[in-house]
Amino acid sequence: MIVAHEYPLSIVDHFWFRSYSESVQPLFKVPTRNTTKKDILKLYEGYKTMSMKMVDKMESRVALTTDLWTASNQKKGFMAITTHYIDDKFAYLPCPHTAEAISSLLVECMLDWNIDRKLSTITLDNCSTNDSLVSSLLVKLDSSSLILDGQLFHMRCCAHILNLIVQDGLSVITEGIEKVRNSVAFWIATPKREQTFREADAFNRLKARESLYTFARTENDWELAKEICGRL
Repeated sequence: MIVAHEYPLSIVDHFWFRSYSESVQPLFKVPTRNTTKKDILKLYEGYKTMSMKMVDKMESRVALTTDLWTASNQKKGFMAITTHYIDDKFAYLPCPHTAEAISSLLVECMLDWNIDRKLSTITLDNCSTNDSLVSSLLVKLDSSSLILDGQLFHMRCCAHILNLIVQDGLSVITEGIEKVRNSVAFWIATPKREQTFREADAFNRLKARESLYTFARTENDWELAKEICGRL
């Protein structure tokens, strides 16, 4: 729980946390901060050893992806490294990648992990091919094991739908966006240009110069434009 929710180790010393834990189970003794730290490191080393043994047995090479991120609670920078590999359990899915072929492979995987009767939903991109995929899955699965006989089984990816909407809207104003981006890129290309732009107080001067400009004449409109340029 501490690791999953990024709680500080000092939480085990908090009076109300200890009081809550004791009220839930009086026989449970909350460990000290040092004990908790040792338990977390021991758990990490266990999973690390298990992963190293698995990678060591593989005959294939591994591919890496990496990214830097900053912890929100400590403002410390970390490098996240992900290993991608193909082991002896890799299953090649030959073309064509039809809904029937994909559904058969999915069901096979579900049966292999014994989760075919524990399913709640499946989330897929919003396209017609995936509609056919879900229909094929529902034929192969026992509908009585699904929520409401499978009526809630297919979840359409909200992020994908939102992206389609945004991309469709942006396509109408592509030229304008490109001009704004080029302008921003020009002024922030060097520290000297950016400093010159800030000292020029461009927004206030533009309002004074374009006094008859009727598109964005209110104070709120200019503040909004300023905020948008800042985000770009």
